[in-house]
Amino acid sequence: MVSFALVTSLAIARGASAAEFDYRLDPVEVATDTWVFVGRNEDITATNGGNVANTAFVVTSEGVVIIDSGPSRRYAWQARAAIRRVSARPVVRVFNTHQHGDHVLGNQAYPNLVEAMPATIDSIRSDGIADAGEMLRSSPDAAAGTESSVPTTAVKPGRFKMGSHEFELIMAKGHTGADLAIFDHTTGVLFAGDLVFNGRAPSFANADLDEWIDALTRLETFRLRMLVPGHGAPSRNAQPIRETRDYLLWLSGRLEQAAADGMPMDDLIALPPPERFRKLARIEAEYARSVRQLYPQLEQLQRGAAGSAR
Repeated sequence: MVSFALVTSLAIARGASAAEFDYRLDPVEVATDTWVFVGRNEDITATNGGNVANTAFVVTSEGVVIIDSGPSRRYAWQARAAIRRVSARPVVRVFNTHQHGDHVLGNQAYPNLVEAMPATIDSIRSDGIADAGEMLRSSPDAAAGTESSVPTTAVKPGRFKMGSHEFELIMAKGHTGADLAIFDHTTGVLFAGDLVFNGRAPSFANADLDEWIDALTRLETFRLRMLVPGHGAPSRNAQPIRETRDYLLWLSGRLEQAAADGMPMDDLIALPPPERFRKLARIEAEYARSVRQLYPQLEQLQRGAAGSAR
């Protein structure tokens, strides 16, 4: 666990150079009243400042609704400035779709406005300081001054209205133990969080493959006109949902077969993915990472099943 003192000392040490870091945030309008700061399909580096995920916002007559606060305090304040260039209305609600730092470490720029699922709040409370420390190590200039800030409001599934927009909060799990998707019934925009990746190999730090596949099947039932994934470009159709599920089904089948065959982990990692997935950004790194994270449990289950059969 990274201490708060370490996070603070790293922030102070990098304070002067952080003043020079500019995320160059430029919101892309994807639907009526709806914009997205599109992150890069990369790993977090000092060069990109952790700007690898999408942050969206919807301007309503009652104020601005933000989906995910971004990877750092500095990112969030620059996002607020960019939002003000679109609308003078105040930010009134901020949702964290899940616990990961690239989506939530901008929370401190929105005091008392951040909402999340109860399990997400618990995860940020327990892991947030370590996540902030990791962001400071990976991108010290951009992340200077960043501290973990726990959401103050727990959300429940269901619909709510903000001005003319009717939103639906969809509670799911799979990418993490608590994944929030949001559907704007007024515009047909689905904000999918990290349940959906577009053009990038999915990541699996806290994943459950079966639950994730079930969540994607559920998301595909919404009659969307625009999809905003957690990573990758927004899409005018549900194809990224299908592509993400296809990848998860393939990965699940490969892992299960390898475990049944008793294949060593290093041999499994050395196997290339099918041609249809090789175009995905970060495919080699994320595939290897997913095997290391998911395979040991399958191996253990297979050994247990073999022992019971004897």
